[in-house]
Amino acid sequence: MFDDGKVKSASFDTSQGFGLRAVAGETTGFAHASNIDEQSISRSADTVKAVRSGNGGTLAMPPIGTNQNLYTDSNPLPLVSFNLKVETLAEIDAYARAKDPRVKQVTASLAGSWQAVHIVRSGGQEAADIRPLVRLNVSVVVEDGGRMEAGSYGVGGRTTYGEFLKPATWRAAVDEALRQALINLESVDAPGGEMPVVLGPGWPGILLHEAVGHGLEGDFNRKKTSAFSNLMGEKVASKGVTVVDDGTFADRRGSLTIDDEGTPTSKTVLIEDGVLTGYLQDRLNARLMGMKPTGNGRRESYAHHPMPRMTNTFMLSGDKSHEEIIKTVKKGIYAVNFGGGQVDITSGKFVFSATEAYLIEHGKVTQPLKGATLIGNGPDVLTKVSMIGNDMKLDPGIGTCGKDGQGVPVGVGQPTLKIEQLTVGGTAV
Repeated sequence: MFDDGKVKSASFDTSQGFGLRAVAGETTGFAHASNIDEQSISRSADTVKAVRSGNGGTLAMPPIGTNQNLYTDSNPLPLVSFNLKVETLAEIDAYARAKDPRVKQVTASLAGSWQAVHIVRSGGQEAADIRPLVRLNVSVVVEDGGRMEAGSYGVGGRTTYGEFLKPATWRAAVDEALRQALINLESVDAPGGEMPVVLGPGWPGILLHEAVGHGLEGDFNRKKTSAFSNLMGEKVASKGVTVVDDGTFADRRGSLTIDDEGTPTSKTVLIEDGVLTGYLQDRLNARLMGMKPTGNGRRESYAHHPMPRMTNTFMLSGDKSHEEIIKTVKKGIYAVNFGGGQVDITSGKFVFSATEAYLIEHGKVTQPLKGATLIGNGPDVLTKVSMIGNDMKLDPGIGTCGKDGQGVPVGVGQPTLKIEQLTVGGTAV
């Protein structure tokens, strides 16, 4: 990390270990250790073998193998020298400060990891995956007349550092972070109340991820704690709304060749033309629900047990242009970028803060806003989608999803969307 014109932090670490899991019915025994030796494995086996099926049970059928390879197996960490990384971050700092005299602080960071996964099943079947992951982040703080505002942008994916060290890539990231910061300098307090909301394409799909995606994960639906429980085959969204989870995109941050149970990832249609058609499943929940695994059994590391998790989750395009959608709004909000958000899985209620938003007046995007939050209910919001743009895009490769204390890289995406009515929490008096 490069901050205030100097290297603020640098780290490198290596970890290894194993997790041992036994499953019988709904019961799971799990143990892990950072030493891969006979003594540790034996001790873990003693722990998990307490999980027994009443009649001895039978081994579940293994996942069907795959020869797909969605990303390089090259380790990004040693391919670029430490000095080159520092030099690039210093160039980013200098470029940002030269762009505008109002730039007061620049923070830039490079992060990379390389994960080797080996899965061994009790039937003797083995599966393996090698997963690179890199990310570049730029944050800019500007000041004008005593007022300070910030903007940030990041890019990443399952590849090496090469693409992200190219001047064209990092300059574009700086330009976008600075653009956001300068726009926020002109922002005024957001109005509050019920109004139409237009969501921009790409990263705003994080709202879809949180408000809808988690509710479609198999474990919540098996336990009937999701707002979508028992709604399979029913209309849960407006006509034209199709939501997909697809872990098979090449080089994408949320993609996986196989999940952490050895099941190949797939394209799973969750909602088709407004109708609920699927859930995201690991092997345990799929078996208990009488469904097929979808390749969504994921875990943060060997020290965590797998559970149903999203990969790249997005809404498909519709047939309206961005301009057409904006023109239909007399007074509302256009939300382009989001910061933090949270959702209650059982009720579906969510709260999201917009880091870049604008007022829409008489069909035109006008004043930038600050302090806008979107408040709603995931299943309810889907039924209020009235227009779907033809400009679907995925986020630039920055998403991380948290669930039960586990973080995993994910992708999100959507086209421009118009939601007829949504509660906006504002700060304007």
